[in-house]
Amino acid sequence: MATRQNSTNGKPKSPRIQVVLPELICEQLTILATNESRTVSNMAKVLIQEGIKKYFEKEIKPPISEININTEKFRDELEKQSIKRLKGAPQRIRYYRKSNDN
Repeated sequence: MATRQNSTNGKPKSPRIQVVLPELICEQLTILATNESRTVSNMAKVLIQEGIKKYFEKEIKPPISEININTEKFRDELEKQSIKRLKGAPQRIRYYRKSNDN
């Protein structure tokens, strides 16, 4: 489990983990870090992030996202509304929904 420490100003630091690597992988990680002018720790973080991103792209392939569908519906409804001129600054923004009576 990741451990979390507090910095000297009291704010929590990022979680820390400890990993045991074979000698060869550690050497390769050090070479990669040197080539990209990074610390070994930062290079490991970058590679983990890339690996997680690729994993989820490969494993989880949702059909069309519902968020995109909802966004398209919302945009279409906004575009259908008539244009009204504002009289002064609006007090609040109101979004109108279609009533079920129509």
